[in-house]
Amino acid sequence: MSNFFDALETRTETDRESDLFSALRNQIGHARANALYYRRTLADIDPDAIRDRRALGELPILRKSDLPALQAENPPLGGIATQDATKFRRLFLSPGPIIEPEADEEHWRMGRALHAAGIGAGDRVLNAFAYHLTPAGFMFDHGCAAVGASVFPGGVGNTDQQAEAIAKLGLTAYVGTPDFLKTILERADENGLDTSVLTRALVTGGPLFPNLREWYAARGITVRQCYGTAELGLIAYESAGPADGMMVDENALVEIVRPGTGDPVAPGEVGEVVVTTFNRLYPLIRFATGDLSAFMTGASPCGRTAPRLKGWMGRADQTTKVRGMFVHPAQVARIIAPYKSIDRARLIVTEQEGHDMLTLHVEAEGEPNGLAERLAEALRAECRLRGDVVFDSPGTLPNDGKVVDDRRQLGV
Repeated sequence: MSNFFDALETRTETDRESDLFSALRNQIGHARANALYYRRTLADIDPDAIRDRRALGELPILRKSDLPALQAENPPLGGIATQDATKFRRLFLSPGPIIEPEADEEHWRMGRALHAAGIGAGDRVLNAFAYHLTPAGFMFDHGCAAVGASVFPGGVGNTDQQAEAIAKLGLTAYVGTPDFLKTILERADENGLDTSVLTRALVTGGPLFPNLREWYAARGITVRQCYGTAELGLIAYESAGPADGMMVDENALVEIVRPGTGDPVAPGEVGEVVVTTFNRLYPLIRFATGDLSAFMTGASPCGRTAPRLKGWMGRADQTTKVRGMFVHPAQVARIIAPYKSIDRARLIVTEQEGHDMLTLHVEAEGEPNGLAERLAEALRAECRLRGDVVFDSPGTLPNDGKVVDDRRQLGV
């Protein structure tokens, strides 16, 4: 098996950016001409002007959390699709609820992650993702076809039968959630079944804890993770192991932005993952996933040249309720927006003797004259809540992507 899925994985940064932005300009023009949602949101955008990440950052954000309302307002696909819903091969319904379409052309791109996990022609893969209601089973089924592997469509549950299938069918690889394979293998041990033929796995949909990875390694199973969503398909994948982070998919344009905004953060800073993909029938442009991550620096030892993510680092939706009022990260961003000297802020919610307390921490050199009062007034106007303002030295606040930090349940 070749080290690389295709030549795209070793492009120079300049070539990769040029290719992605050329595809983006085409996608913007196509989406605006053929999708009701983009006809409205991109009406004033000149596609030819979007040539770098600075210009990309000026485009509107489409949040995953907004999809249920958009789809309820304009059923079934929220006006985002460029063809009638009846023309899609399949429609799925994921929790949210969110409807996802499957196009005739494979658009989830999981083959690249499978290849990096060492899964390919000659492998027989236990696909333990569901094939009903949600698209995960089909996402990886198509991916296996792309790398020439055959599939046992195991789906979820049925542990005894899954264990028996490994032994009887000689299944060599697994795709599914990180912990379900352990459940299957332990049942196989109880039933006296030999599962040693299975030596590779690609997992997603939950945390792969270090001790679980070590448990698999002790059984001779190499496990890699990938990161994706039902709407976008593959976003990033492991290639050289956990310390190397996750390579960004070659057909995804990924940004890290400050939660509650569309503003890119500095390299290495934690923020929300925003992705643009190039599915012509269901275009997603600056799609905010709600997940937190950060870009890594330096090159990967695997030889691939794509940017790398540190992996999944939590959720960006930090909305909380204080004194009967919802507080959102976007509100904090609006409070500090007029002050260019403030790079990072965090609204901390605590409880004292049964009363909710708000403290807005901002990073600034010293305490600029009158700024505390102006910020406190902005907090009151934006959130309809009173709170204190505290100045912290630049670099003091943790780099974890939190903007609203609700500590009431933690007792701190």
